[in-house]
Amino acid sequence: MTKLRPDLQIIADNIHPKSRVLDIGCGDGALMAALRDQKQADARGLEINPANVAAAVSKGLSVVQGNADTDLSAYPDGSFDYAVLSQTLQTTHRPDVMIKELLRIGKQAFVSFPNFAHWRVRMALFFGGHMPVTRLLPERWYDTPNIHHVTIDDFRALVRDGNYTQEQQWFLSGDKQTGHAMANLLAEHAVFLLKT
Repeated sequence: MTKLRPDLQIIADNIHPKSRVLDIGCGDGALMAALRDQKQADARGLEINPANVAAAVSKGLSVVQGNADTDLSAYPDGSFDYAVLSQTLQTTHRPDVMIKELLRIGKQAFVSFPNFAHWRVRMALFFGGHMPVTRLLPERWYDTPNIHHVTIDDFRALVRDGNYTQEQQWFLSGDKQTGHAMANLLAEHAVFLLKT
């Protein structure tokens, strides 16, 4: 069994057995495979990268190639128990519209993203004057897929402005969970569970 990325493990641990799940930006399908094998979930995926689609399909997963920014309208309202968007929000053209779509398609939505307000990012900008390149943000500013540099506090404001309900939240520093206190400064990644 493949070990899941920490944010994906949090999501997998909190999805109910036999749920219907749409994993948007599913990569090679690691989360979907875990949900299928451990939770008997009906997991479907949408992925833009053809190599990742092929890798997921080779695992027997139901994945279609598509773009989250343009192709979610094809899914009916309330067709899934959960919509999952892991490490993809910051690459979408309109994150506010994306959250609406997630909660239209799914009864609940998991969203995970890198926190661009983490102290290491702040220090790299302050002392080095450059966008940081780290283990968790390995691309340089000009070749990164990240077009929106979201922070935990920014996301909380988006949730509040959209009148969504924040069911749960988890924060990661490195590969370990960290507390809620000062998460915007101390957490490298965040995972939120939302509903309307």
